[in-house]
Amino acid sequence: MLIEGLYSVESFEKEGKNVTATVKLNAAHDVFKGHFPGNPVMPGVCMIQIIKELTEQATEKMLFLSVATNVKFMAIINPEKNDTIQLKLTITEEEAIVKVKNTTTFDDTLALKLSATFNILT
Repeated sequence: MLIEGLYSVESFEKEGKNVTATVKLNAAHDVFKGHFPGNPVMPGVCMIQIIKELTEQATEKMLFLSVATNVKFMAIINPEKNDTIQLKLTITEEEAIVKVKNTTTFDDTLALKLSATFNILT
């Protein structure tokens, strides 16, 4: 985990190329003190890192983000109000790359849609 203590994985299910994970955010983490004081917002770069780490867990490979397309933040994730998020990933591997399509939700709210390509590190 790149950012220690930011989140914990409460559930992780892999079925074929699909992964469903529930992640609990740590609202007391220092990241939220600066982003933004009094109104914490989950940074987009941290969400992308969580997706990368879940993809690494699913593929058992170390990855490097090479392309992120169709990145759409649909709702603000405030860890004080919504500290549990659900991520759905569809993962496909092709030679030296891994492609991921993700949706992230809290309650019934779509918060993030992302398509990304990761290079496999050797």
